[in-house]
Amino acid sequence: MLNNLKAVLEADGLTMDNVVSTTVFPKDLNEFAKMNEIYATFFKTAPPARATVEVARLPRDVKVETAAIAVHP
Repeated sequence: MLNNLKAVLEADGLTMDNVVSTTVFPKDLNEFAKMNEIYATFFKTAPPARATVEVARLPRDVKVETAAIAVHP
């Protein structure tokens, strides 16, 4: 999930450190701890503000979708 975000940011000369806010849409909040572990590996120093909302279904039946807002320095 976050590898795609990282690639999009890098294509614009940005890094994950430029992300100031995310919204995470998991299909199952019971997997929050696992998702949070993975999330923490991408945002090590200053995690952005985050909202997490469980959803019933996502496109292509993926387990989680993430929206992000990043800013240029």
